[in-house]
Amino acid sequence: MNALNPVPPKSHLPSWLLPQDTTPWDMFLEQVTRVEPHLGSLGRWVETLRRPKRILTVDIPIQMDNGTIQHFEGWRVHHNISRGPAKGGVRYHPEANLPEVMALAAWMSVKNALVNLPYGGGKGAIRVDPRSLTRHEIEHLTRRYTSEISMLLGPDKDIPAPDVNTDPQIMAWMMDTYAMTIGHLSTGVVTGKPVALGGSLGRFDATGRGVFLIGVRAMRELNIPVVGARVAVQGFGNVGGATARFFHAAGATIVAVQDQYGTLVKDSGIDPIALRNHMKRGGQFADFIGADFVPHDDFWSVPSDILVPAALENQITAAVAQKLTTRLIIEGANGPTTPAADDILNARGIKIVPDVLANAGGVVVSYFEWVQDFSSFFWGEKEVDERLQTILDHAFDATWALHTEKNIDLRTAAYLLACQRILYAREQRGLYP
Repeated sequence: MNALNPVPPKSHLPSWLLPQDTTPWDMFLEQVTRVEPHLGSLGRWVETLRRPKRILTVDIPIQMDNGTIQHFEGWRVHHNISRGPAKGGVRYHPEANLPEVMALAAWMSVKNALVNLPYGGGKGAIRVDPRSLTRHEIEHLTRRYTSEISMLLGPDKDIPAPDVNTDPQIMAWMMDTYAMTIGHLSTGVVTGKPVALGGSLGRFDATGRGVFLIGVRAMRELNIPVVGARVAVQGFGNVGGATARFFHAAGATIVAVQDQYGTLVKDSGIDPIALRNHMKRGGQFADFIGADFVPHDDFWSVPSDILVPAALENQITAAVAQKLTTRLIIEGANGPTTPAADDILNARGIKIVPDVLANAGGVVVSYFEWVQDFSSFFWGEKEVDERLQTILDHAFDATWALHTEKNIDLRTAAYLLACQRILYAREQRGLYP
């Protein structure tokens, strides 16, 4: 960007690094552009949000169980650290790419600021299909990746956590590898680790619990009773599965559940606990008795009161937004709705609770874990849940109030609150040298 061309480029990456279609990073840049007119005097710092602080790309060579050597590509991105150390998960996925990781790190900056945690935004990924590796190979992959990014890590520098296809065991391996690097154990370097190694009670279900708690608050504002509400959930992993369980326990009817293989539909309701037990016993998603298994795209046509996209980004496109029959979308995944779809849904009167608010429960309890690790004093699960609800209630109240006061959609309201905090911190710290 220069004086002759004040419009920022779609990305600060070379074009050869970007897929031809709209990337998650493009989505984030558009979201920043939409909030920029509301920033007032802080707008002079807005370019800070369009430029990641640092990007590390690493080669990860490991010896496979059959003796061959394979190389994998990984990344760790710090988007913004004006308010504190980088915080964000690590995902293992065969379609992971740098623009995606940049966007995920940026969304973490916004999310952490919105719920007022003393963190910046970070994210990591390895392009790999973990289903193709043995557990032994995944351990080697994790340890080598941790070693390659270790110069960025530290409980006051960068704190990874689980994300798609990573779990507490992987966090334990990361923590142990970091300990071997610095010569002593530092439990606060990762969150989402096993409770026996300094993890927090309540962390496993925290993201799904947060989606439910925020959803209930939005339903109250829209006069949608929880009991009997028809809920459709995309994704049946940690977030989607927990969200479905919480809604089911509160008396809602889970009318559709989708995973990577297809969609289960049952008008009278799917029991998510029975579905989870079925899969734990080795059953296939499509074979679950008592629900109809339909093609993947049919999920978007199921009538519902509440839709929870809890899979991956870029799921609700403009085409999908045109055919949805729901009243409220609660974003369990990061970046599931494109800006074009936002416009269509807002025009149709379908309210969207944005990801940076709806799925913040995971990072809030990660923050609790980090605090507990520093003090070596651990809380009971009831205390964790109560503290989580308090923080999410404050964030929801502030976002809804701004949404009403300025007559802007909830995503813009959330971004305005968060970006003001990030840019104010940047302004107060000043520039060095």
